[in-house]
Amino acid sequence: MEIVEAKEIIRDMAMAGVTGMSFTAGEPFIYFDDLLEMVDLCREKNIYTRIVTNSFWATTPEKTEHMLGTLKKRGLSQLRMSCSKWHQQHVPRQNVLNAARGCIATGIDYFISFVTDFSEEDDEYESFFRDNKLKFFPEPVIYAGRAGSLARKEIFTDYQENRCTMNPYLAPDLSMYACCDAGSHFSNTDFFLLGNLKDNSIDLLFRKSETNPLYNCIRSIGVTAIASFAGMKARDIVTYRKCELCKKLFDSPETLKILQDSSGLELQRWVR
Repeated sequence: MEIVEAKEIIRDMAMAGVTGMSFTAGEPFIYFDDLLEMVDLCREKNIYTRIVTNSFWATTPEKTEHMLGTLKKRGLSQLRMSCSKWHQQHVPRQNVLNAARGCIATGIDYFISFVTDFSEEDDEYESFFRDNKLKFFPEPVIYAGRAGSLARKEIFTDYQENRCTMNPYLAPDLSMYACCDAGSHFSNTDFFLLGNLKDNSIDLLFRKSETNPLYNCIRSIGVTAIASFAGMKARDIVTYRKCELCKKLFDSPETLKILQDSSGLELQRWVR
C-alpha cells in the first residue's frame, strides 16, 4: 500500500485504541524509508512497534548499527529476526548475528524466532545461538502457504489446551483477519476474515474480533478442548500440530456449523 494510506491507517488504529503493532509479512526492510516514517508516527501515537525481518540487510556490523540506530531514534521498540534452515538458504546466519548484536549495541529489544520442524539438522542452529549467547525461541513451522508442501513427520504431543492469543492481521489489500497465523489459509470458510477496511471501520472489525464467541473460546479454552467437544478422538487430536488442528476444525463447513451452533454456554463449559 502507499505510505500515505499506511500512515492514515496507523492514525485510525491509534484512535481505535491499538497500543502495539508489528510490521511483517514479506520483508519490511525492503521499504526502509517507509518504515522510518511509520515507526516515527507510531511513537507519536504511543504505539509499541516491532519489525519482523529475515536480516538480509544486516551484511556488516557497521551498516547494521547505523540502520538500527536510526530506527531506535524514530522509536522502534523491538526487532524479531526469523531464522531457520529455510531462511538461511538465502540469508547468511551471520546476518542474524549482526542484527542481534546491533540491537544490543543500540538498545533495541530483540529476539530470534527460530522456526523448526524439530529435526536433528536444526541442532546446529541452536548451538549457534547458544554459542553466541543470543536470545531465541523455538517455534514450530506452520505448514501453510508455501510451507504446506514441506515433508513432515507425525508428531505426538501431550494433551495440551493450545490456547491462542489471536493477534489480528491487516493484509496489504486492507483485508483484516482475526489471527495473524491463519490469515487467508482458511479458504473453505474464511473463518478468520473480519472484513476489509474499504467497507468497514477499524472499530467495527476489532469489535467483531473481540465479541465472536468461537474466537473467545479459542482464546480461553483452546483448540484441543474444542476438538474434543466436536467429537474428535483424543488419540487423533494429539497427532495434530496446533495450527493444523485449528484448520481441521474451522475450515470444515460442517464442523464449523456444529461449533457455531454450540459456541455459547454449552461449548464454554467444556472445561475442567
